[in-house]
Amino acid sequence: DPPSHLLAEVLTCQPDSPSRSLSVTLDGQLLYAFDFPGSRWNPGIPSLPPWPSALETPQEILPEAQLCQEILQNISQALTRKVPEARGIPMVSVFPALPPVPGEPNTLVCVVENIFPPALDISWTLAGVPVTQGVTHSPYTPTAELTFVRFSYVPFVPAAGDVHACVVTSRRDNATVVTYWVAPDTALDEQLDAALAGAAMALGIVLALLGVILVLVTRR
Repeated sequence: DPPSHLLAEVLTCQPDSPSRSLSVTLDGQLLYAFDFPGSRWNPGIPSLPPWPSALETPQEILPEAQLCQEILQNISQALTRKVPEARGIPMVSVFPALPPVPGEPNTLVCVVENIFPPALDISWTLAGVPVTQGVTHSPYTPTAELTFVRFSYVPFVPAAGDVHACVVTSRRDNATVVTYWVAPDTALDEQLDAALAGAAMALGIVLALLGVILVLVTRR
């Protein structure tokens, strides 16, 4: 059987910012996201063509989003203090987009998963100092597990020992998750590789000598 795929369109609304979101995903990959302030569709992948102008126009989307907010308000009033609020604990990972090479420009990627509700702030630090230049964030992308994932990017030039941190703060409870990435020291790695190679060669010579001695002893 051919593999199955999941094409999903998800409209969300909430009290926090962003108050409304609409996205189209394929197997969890963001294809298009609707920009409510700009009233336009934006591709999630740069190579995708523009959204067809006659398909789901802003005039069709905005009333649906307004209805979503009205339903949310009614449900919130009915269930406040009766049903516990669902929240996810963000899971954060940081890695370079390309294998790090000292002195060569690269990009650090911060992936935040298990987001719920989709209302958090992502920031970067270098050696404890906030970094804002060149930082970009993706829209929230819904997942099949009814949570959201979000990406953040920051350009950097690897330097041995630099400590980068992706700081994720939930707006509701001000809880913070921090994940670090430390630039490797390639000089130490090369020294370690040379030391290990030398130790392996020395061990091989010792074992060879022991083998010769054992052969001679056996013959006697």
